[in-house]
Amino acid sequence: MAKKLFPLDKNYILQQAQLAIEKEMLELMVVEVKNSFTLLFNPLQLQDDTYLRILQQDDFPVDHLLVIYRQLAGIYRFRYGSNQLELLFDGRSHFEKYQADWSLCLKGWLQKLGQQEAYVKTMLRMTLLYDSPSRALFAENRCKSLINEHFGLSIIKRKGDLLLKTGT
Repeated sequence: MAKKLFPLDKNYILQQAQLAIEKEMLELMVVEVKNSFTLLFNPLQLQDDTYLRILQQDDFPVDHLLVIYRQLAGIYRFRYGSNQLELLFDGRSHFEKYQADWSLCLKGWLQKLGQQEAYVKTMLRMTLLYDSPSRALFAENRCKSLINEHFGLSIIKRKGDLLLKTGT
């Protein structure tokens, strides 16, 4: 890992805040995908096998979900991560403020993404409807692509460096 030259840089604190609440946010992602599935595909909440499996499933590999979480966290830092700390007058630390801001933003993003059928299906395939590593990996790659499209980003790899470019 690269040596941090400015340990109080906002992006370092923001990244640490995102990692500290990672487990909670992964749980939020699962809850939101269940809600999105219900709203999109089963608004009457009919108790069929698939619906019951989605609601009751708690055991799945989190590797693919973690990749999506970290992608969304990186997009947030890219969009909102300047290196300037702001003055806080409410008694919270920057770490606490960034955790609250990030979790609120992530919830909004998940609700917007959850309106897309393709996103919900790919999230289900790699989490609650997980059946094989190869299908989950395919769903992960598709999900990353959908997220990049949604945010108007393209990730370009040149000479080992990743560059983010906005479509705007």
